[in-house]
Amino acid sequence: MRYEIKGGNFPVAVCDMEAGESIVCQAGGMAWIRGDIRMETKGGGIGKMFGRAFSGESMFQNRYSARSRGQIAFAASSPGEIRAVQIAPGRSVIAQKGSFLASDEGVELSVYLQKKVGAGFFGGEGFVMQKFSGSGTVLVEIDGSAVEYDLAPGEQMVIDTGYLVLMDESCRMDIVTVKGVGNVLFGGEGLFNTVVTGPGKVVLQTMPLSTLAGRIAAYIPSGS
Repeated sequence: MRYEIKGGNFPVAVCDMEAGESIVCQAGGMAWIRGDIRMETKGGGIGKMFGRAFSGESMFQNRYSARSRGQIAFAASSPGEIRAVQIAPGRSVIAQKGSFLASDEGVELSVYLQKKVGAGFFGGEGFVMQKFSGSGTVLVEIDGSAVEYDLAPGEQMVIDTGYLVLMDESCRMDIVTVKGVGNVLFGGEGLFNTVVTGPGKVVLQTMPLSTLAGRIAAYIPSGS
């Protein structure tokens, strides 16, 4: 995939395509097309369709194939960044659900369930996440700006709700309880935090969409 990300805080990924190339995206992800590029909507089997729906995506995906040289653009659904992630055999990535934008055909999107139920229901990242495996480039939506860390084996990060967007599959995710009744009641950080343990790369986002929505809602007058 040859791409250029434009648009600043309201990003779009413009991808150049040669004849015979194909790109897969989420339903409704295409913004504009230049050239002879045809769309085909596919499901890929009942299991994959329900797996995608369970992970926050549409049951169907759109496959765009170039008949000749052209361009296709994919726009983010909210303010933030679009990040290109390289997927290879042995290097799968776990992402927050709903983050998939587009990818090479060689990248497989599947549902990823937290092994520890507590991490899913209380850790803030959701029991259901997305897994990208196979080979190729995947374009991922990030809320706000992205901050990356490389964790050494056994190194841990404590992360507040919703700020984890990507991690290598080699990382482990768990939860911890905020200690102290006063901290829980008055600290404003909630009852649980997410803990990610290395080794592997972790990508955080600076403005989760849920946080942004809460800030905006605070300024909307309630109905009478």
